Amino acid sequence: MGMMQEFREFAVKGNVIDLAVGVIIGGAFGKIVDSVVADLIMPVVGLVFGKLDFSNLFVVLGTAPAGVPNTLDALRKAGVPVLAYGNFITIAVNFAILAFIIFMMVKQINRLKRAEPAPAPAAPVTPEDVMLLREIRDSLKK
Repeated sequence: MGMMQEFREFAVKGNVIDLAVGVIIGGAFGKIVDSVVADLIMPVVGLVFGKLDFSNLFVVLGTAPAGVPNTLDALRKAGVPVLAYGNFITIAVNFAILAFIIFMMVKQINRLKRAEPAPAPAAPVTPEDVMLLREIRDSLKK
């Protein structure tokens, strides 16, 4: 039963749960960024470059069998080796956007976490013998 107890303590630690939540949110956030890149950014970039669809940019490295359409999906299904550099460009843009967004989030979190300046140290306690000497001095002045 000791191993089960250790596992339960490990599984409910804050760090493990935080990591699990981070992975789940990261996966969902990655899908959002994929959609932004594929559905919003790349069509605009393709339009700027003359109605170019980056997802279908490829170079055929072998010979395509007769009757197979010259599209990326069809060639891959036929087992023809292709160099899909358009897909790589899309994923690279996706990564750059995701990295920038994460950088901005971490920057904001670090800005919020900055330690407040330490309070000024309290005045040092005067030793008792010095206090007695001051009392004697003050009484002699009178």
